[in-house]
Amino acid sequence: MSDSMNRPDQTQRLNFSLILLGNAVLGTPMPMLIILGGLAGAMLAPASEFAILPVSVQMMAGMLTAAPMSVFMGKYGRKLGFLLGATVAASGGALGVYSLFYENFYTLCLAHAAMGSALVCFGYFRFAAAEVVSESWRPKAISFTLGSGLVAALVGPEVFIYSKDFFSPIPFAGAYGAITVLSVIGSLPILALRLRETNRSGQLNGDEKVTSVGEIVRRPAVFTAILCAAISFGVMVLLMAPTPLAMVGCGFTDVQAGDVIRWHVIAMFAPSFFTGSLISRFGSGKIISCGLLMLCLSSAIAIAGIELTNFYLSLILLGLGWNFGFIGATNMLNENLSAGERSVVQGANDTLIALVSTLASFGSGILISSFSWTAVAVTVLPLVLIAFAGLIFLRQRVRSIA
Repeated sequence: MSDSMNRPDQTQRLNFSLILLGNAVLGTPMPMLIILGGLAGAMLAPASEFAILPVSVQMMAGMLTAAPMSVFMGKYGRKLGFLLGATVAASGGALGVYSLFYENFYTLCLAHAAMGSALVCFGYFRFAAAEVVSESWRPKAISFTLGSGLVAALVGPEVFIYSKDFFSPIPFAGAYGAITVLSVIGSLPILALRLRETNRSGQLNGDEKVTSVGEIVRRPAVFTAILCAAISFGVMVLLMAPTPLAMVGCGFTDVQAGDVIRWHVIAMFAPSFFTGSLISRFGSGKIISCGLLMLCLSSAIAIAGIELTNFYLSLILLGLGWNFGFIGATNMLNENLSAGERSVVQGANDTLIALVSTLASFGSGILISSFSWTAVAVTVLPLVLIAFAGLIFLRQRVRSIA
């Protein structure tokens, strides 16, 4: 380990700690929204086919705002970008309360659109963490930052359970109100950040060649990283988004569905404390491959049955597969970009992730309302095969160059 990481300066330690804290608090609404989107949507939707529409709109908003958010941060800095995201999330939570009080499905969708924009903004915490540490420690910084989302896994479902009936007899309104409170609290560590804006990743050095996004994305390693990140995220959304509805439809309670989601989110983030070390030892490609295999196993268990155990095992493996696939792909992307390329390409990367997630969310709603939970699980397999094809293509290109 380098001397700079053995003896980090005070500002570096402060910034990294504040990023972890901000990500943990502002990420807490994420598992709440997984549960709320389907259940509140089903309560207000004009037809059952539209029950998951709030989740889909949330994903679509993330798709549309991922690139602008990244460019905004490249121009004005990470700090202002994260504060903007916290403000949007707080507004979305307040609008969610309004929607349930007045039984307005369309403003509920608008509330989820706001929170989708905020969540994609918070996704850039992983890149911000990599920017405040030395190069040798970046895989672990990315991994630890995503690992701080474990707080969301533990706290989010509990906040949902204890807040959902706060405005009784109006169900779920209290949970949306809690999101507003969390967003305000989460903005406090962001205000304390001490970032040197002159060193933003989005700025070009004077001797750095300007390259178009298309040229950069056509690099095999960059293309494969974006593909694997998008498919890992899309498959996770495809199975995760309809899980509460599928479980309630199978006779389980919303509390049981919340607990399954809790363990799913724990599985998403808990391995992050060692995923970075595994990447440093075995390389991004092998870790991504392990993640894709776990996604396949998750699908197989979901296909095998609709018992409570199947839901737990499938969603836990889904979280683990996402962790390995997404963190591995994030690191692969980061190590193949120069500083001046990052803000634009990171925005393009997260836009594609949000696009695939949006399509997965819409598709899961159609599949579960028109067919079955099994149909949703079967759809996972061809998507994972596409990601495997990308990894094989990259490996062959590397061998041919060598």
